[in-house]
Amino acid sequence: MLKARVLGREVQENEIWFVYIARCNDGSLYTGIARDVLLRIAAHNAGRGARYTRGRGPLSVCAQRRCTSKGDALRLELAVKRLPRIDKETLLAGRRLAAFARRVAAARAVPASD
Repeated sequence: MLKARVLGREVQENEIWFVYIARCNDGSLYTGIARDVLLRIAAHNAGRGARYTRGRGPLSVCAQRRCTSKGDALRLELAVKRLPRIDKETLLAGRRLAAFARRVAAARAVPASD
């Protein structure tokens, strides 16, 4: 099995997940996770993706971030989805998804204090 380095950690190729932000044809933003982003976007564009994207295609990928596990990808996806639209646009305009992902990962690594 092929290996890759993600955030300084060697992981199996089948463990790699991506978080992506796509712009719909109506200008709205959609955030999701996938192992193969281009295949997932093709599914969205064919009407077989998420219900939200049906009828809003074609989608174009604005940003994507590789994650070390599905859990990490889900956490980052949720953190992005919780952002207001203006903050998502700022992530895209400044190519800041990687920095945001590092902040989300660091926040998880810090133990909760009583």
